[in-house]
Amino acid sequence: MRAWRPFVFELPFLRVWLIGLLAAGAGFQLFPTVPFRLRALGAPPEAVGLFLTALTLGSALSAAWTGALGDVLGRRRVLTAAGLGLALFSALYALLEVWWLLVALGLAHGVIWSALLTGASAEAARTVPAERRAEGIAWYGMGSTLAVTVAPAAGFWMLSRGWPWLCTGLALLYLAVAALARTVPGTPWPAPGWSARLSLASAVEWRALRSSVVLLAVSFGYGGATSFAALLAEERGIEPRGIFFTAFALSILVLRPALGPLVDRVGARRVLPPSIVLVAAGLALLPFQHDVAGTAVASLVFGAGFSTLYPAFSTLMLARVAPERHGSAFGAMLAAFDIGIGSGSLAFGPLVAHLGPEVAFVTGAALAFSAWPLLRWLEPNPERLAMRAALAESERERR
Repeated sequence: MRAWRPFVFELPFLRVWLIGLLAAGAGFQLFPTVPFRLRALGAPPEAVGLFLTALTLGSALSAAWTGALGDVLGRRRVLTAAGLGLALFSALYALLEVWWLLVALGLAHGVIWSALLTGASAEAARTVPAERRAEGIAWYGMGSTLAVTVAPAAGFWMLSRGWPWLCTGLALLYLAVAALARTVPGTPWPAPGWSARLSLASAVEWRALRSSVVLLAVSFGYGGATSFAALLAEERGIEPRGIFFTAFALSILVLRPALGPLVDRVGARRVLPPSIVLVAAGLALLPFQHDVAGTAVASLVFGAGFSTLYPAFSTLMLARVAPERHGSAFGAMLAAFDIGIGSGSLAFGPLVAHLGPEVAFVTGAALAFSAWPLLRWLEPNPERLAMRAALAESERERR
């Protein structure tokens, strides 16, 4: 009966779900609108994606390490500090009038962002039964996805009232994150010697980091789409400009409740290949659409792949580490994911400017599809490995 415990409706899960919802709500108001702010401040076309590049690379360069902060120092401390730090950064953005300073602050923003995301993800994993891990991760991600359905539109509405209005709203959301984090169960201050656990060699979950190259390949196109889908829609007269984000999120909202338990039943490895193919197909379709219906369909296909890809991959990785290392595992995954997003956002600028959006998005689709053979190479099927080992042992005995 324990397997069917309704964890979704219990306070520990609901609390961290709300933290994820508010954090994503703030993030996805900022991400699609900041290119317009950079353009208004005089940034060249090739540079409008640089804030997201700086933020995600800051997160990527630190996430494999910051993921261990919650494991060592306690998640209540780390989540509270991260919420307060991001509120301060949001207030600073309202005062900046030089585009490259905004980009420069994005790098430090990314470090704090990574601590918030990894700490919240590990706390969510703690609150769900191990046998329903994929379902729990899927439901936790629904909070972020729900935010994505409304946050870009809210962000553009706030931007229409003025950039300071948007920044004030972001600061308030992050202060709410910090307030909620204060209610997370506390832990004693770690015993003497805790700093050694935060050394690079100890903090990083190296095997998970290696395997997460799969996420890097998939997230390259996601980074480009996040930075340029709204701009592409504006250039083609497609309204609403945030249709990519809305359709993408709706696809996940519809599919994840049903498919999360499926991952637990059939196994993460079987679910990952079709998820990868759908992500690649959605990216390949997107730049060839010139109306809202076509853009929505391509975005729905893209979202259908993501609906199961991250829960399945996270389940695969968490099964390989001890519970007290889950923050480090999420940090390794976030590092790879953010390197992909940051490099995609950076590369799409020149590709779109010089070769067109079709080349940029198809390149992202090709890299996403390459995640399938990478998965087979980095995470060989345990059953197949066991069979090979048994055959090798039988051959040795025969000789």
